[in-house]
Amino acid sequence: MRILIIEDDREAAAYLVKAFREAGHAIDHAADGVSGYDLAQEGGYDVAIVDRMLPKMDGLSLIGALRAQGGETPVLILSALGQVDDRVKGLRAGGDDYLAKPYSFSELLARVEALARRRPKGAPEETAYRVGDLTLDRLSRKVARAGEEIALQPREFRLLEYLMQNAGKVVTRTMLLEHVWDYHFDPQTNVIDVHMSRLRAKIDRDFDAPLLHTVRGAGYMLRDDPQ
Repeated sequence: MRILIIEDDREAAAYLVKAFREAGHAIDHAADGVSGYDLAQEGGYDVAIVDRMLPKMDGLSLIGALRAQGGETPVLILSALGQVDDRVKGLRAGGDDYLAKPYSFSELLARVEALARRRPKGAPEETAYRVGDLTLDRLSRKVARAGEEIALQPREFRLLEYLMQNAGKVVTRTMLLEHVWDYHFDPQTNVIDVHMSRLRAKIDRDFDAPLLHTVRGAGYMLRDDPQ
């Protein structure tokens, strides 16, 4: 699953990110309501986990705004407020489930998995991407170009997956740090350059037309450019 976690408590968020990744899921994290809303609007998530008390935009307002925009991503609300009235308010705001703190991760994982199985009709999970003759299958974790399978390391796969999700758009270094490395600061390293170089060597070097382009002063773009 691809899960969005919106949680401002740094320790709690770090725990959830680590635990879900160990369970084999792809995670994006936002530390405030506004950033979380922006990420959620991009779509592509199987489930969003939203803390009720958030800076900049509280969890219930965030969920209400998403629903008003037609967002159908299943949402599980996490909150220290566990009374019946609190749960009712959360569900009426557009939440699909409500879990009071403290909680066990096994219960949270089971609830998230149940929500993912109840995806709304008409909103099937996108499991495969294609840009030109380059294909990526999220389920089999296979990448191929012109029918030739390409072996990628896990981080390279996640990097390519994010680029393909945003094919034809400029992807900035900040976006890559946040979505692929889960860094919300600049580590002042050349980690992106190194991985981009390796990825480019694998998907472009032995083929006629390059798909991965550097946009000078802006970032990168994956596109099928016949020119």
